[in-house]
Amino acid sequence: MSSVLVIGECDANGVKAATMQACNLASDLGETTVLVIGDGSTGVDTIPASRVIVANASELKYYDPVKYCAIATSVAKETGAEIIIMGATAMGKDLAPRLTAELEWRYAADCIDAESGHLVRPAYAGKVLVKMKIETGTVASLRPNAFSAKEGEGGPVEQWTGEIPESEITTDGIEMSGGGTVELTEAKIVVSGGRGLESPENYDKIIRPLAEAMNAATGASRAIVDAGWVPHSYQVGQTGKTVAPELYMAVGISGAIQHLAGMSGSKCIVAINKDSEAPIFKVANYGIVSDLFEIAPILTEKMKNEIN
Repeated sequence: MSSVLVIGECDANGVKAATMQACNLASDLGETTVLVIGDGSTGVDTIPASRVIVANASELKYYDPVKYCAIATSVAKETGAEIIIMGATAMGKDLAPRLTAELEWRYAADCIDAESGHLVRPAYAGKVLVKMKIETGTVASLRPNAFSAKEGEGGPVEQWTGEIPESEITTDGIEMSGGGTVELTEAKIVVSGGRGLESPENYDKIIRPLAEAMNAATGASRAIVDAGWVPHSYQVGQTGKTVAPELYMAVGISGAIQHLAGMSGSKCIVAINKDSEAPIFKVANYGIVSDLFEIAPILTEKMKNEIN
């Protein structure tokens, strides 16, 4: 049975869903230890693992690649970890390759599935699925929402007592942007808008109300990000954020290959576009060939009535 180390994440709302999803895969692979690095981490006692280690200090309030990598490397060696797993979050995408280089292991990035002892990850903008054998000396990051969350009782929690290394990086604060009130990469529902909206004002009139009614995150195609309608933090696609929600709604998005690469892992895709030949319909589970300015407001009202 392998020794698996999960790099967990917490915020003011508790343990992130990506961590619970990583714990689920880890439990199938072996004995699980979870490491959470931060300041005043909440909810760590709910993490289902054999052992939970918390590196809790004011110097660790914000992600610091030097400090976090050094601590994770130390814990990996102390626990005899053979496999390391974490979510492919903003932190995970930076920390995972650093750990790989530090430990001189192999790296499986942005995995979307695990089958028959192999990790599955997309390549070439999602045109190819690559299988990598899960073996000793593997660091893997998992696409948020691609795996189900681990359920169960929390494991024993202990404090990490090692020495925090020095770093020349200083973070004064973090400003959250993009995705509305729900984090885009971890949202269960994403509503994205594209060039079919015709103007930036219509993004606010059409996409935001619909997303709010559905308690969803808001996303965007590269076309309207490049046009300056919304910040880059909203962009879904190969050069933006990769999402895998339970429901992805594409409103006025044609479906360029770069965009599809960022959302094709969604469980259910709904597309609204007046062009019946739009590429988005080739991947959509449900397609509405109609004027978005007629359909979207109706959907928004229906969703508001459902909630009320």
